[in-house]
Amino acid sequence: MSLTETRTVPAELLESIRTKHRAVWASGDYPAVADQVIPSLGAVLVEACDVGPGDRVLDVGAGSGNASIPAALAGADVVASDLSPELLEAGRRRATDQGAVLRWETADAHALPFDDGAFDVVMSCVGVMFAPFHQLAAAELVRVTRPGGTVGNVAWTPGGFIGEMFATLKPYAPPPPPGALPPPLWGTEEHVRALFGDRVTEVRAEVRGLVVDRFADGAAFRDFFKATYGPTIATYRHLGDDAARAAELDEALAALGDRHLRDDGTMVWEYLMVRATRA
Repeated sequence: MSLTETRTVPAELLESIRTKHRAVWASGDYPAVADQVIPSLGAVLVEACDVGPGDRVLDVGAGSGNASIPAALAGADVVASDLSPELLEAGRRRATDQGAVLRWETADAHALPFDDGAFDVVMSCVGVMFAPFHQLAAAELVRVTRPGGTVGNVAWTPGGFIGEMFATLKPYAPPPPPGALPPPLWGTEEHVRALFGDRVTEVRAEVRGLVVDRFADGAAFRDFFKATYGPTIATYRHLGDDAARAAELDEALAALGDRHLRDDGTMVWEYLMVRATRA
């Protein structure tokens, strides 16, 4: 699939992907990643999108509400959408604990169940990047944003820590579906501009760094992500009983974490922040 072409993806393929992705993200404990590793990232996106009282906001790939809940606490009328009902249920509990009121809806980023122009702000915080058909998902983000409204996205860059992690996982992971594009491409400004094309204006893109202070060393990072992060869990499951390959991956992930650990015990995870206006 080219960056500028919107091609119909077969319904049976989309349904197969939905089933697999729901299982991947329901495995482990992604809310622990959101709460313990990247807790501030959603609020950064909400601020960048200038979300305020009365705004109609859609969070795509919302997970457990890392961006949705800060948007609701800012006074917006928020819908949090995600493929995984388990993550949405965790989000409901988090929202109740924080006094946030919002709607939670199961939805696929490739086919959002909302009317054209239904929202003032449509955003995604390291969420839509995992929808494998990028052009289809980008078209949906724009479609449900009103003319003059805001589209905002945060994605891990290919050259940053998480991009390197996915490159490390790739030789051990199951093959992607036909036509799928790698998630970290959403962290490349040129790619995102091509996806949105002339459907948006006033594109502002900035590479930023998130300081992560959760891990004492690379092994601690590896063990945490093996227990909590769906794509990592799926990769190890794909290896099955191949202990030698699993040991290779263990070593590679620990080495990755050690390379990025700074003297002060923190890492910096690079991401691309994009904000654009619906034409």
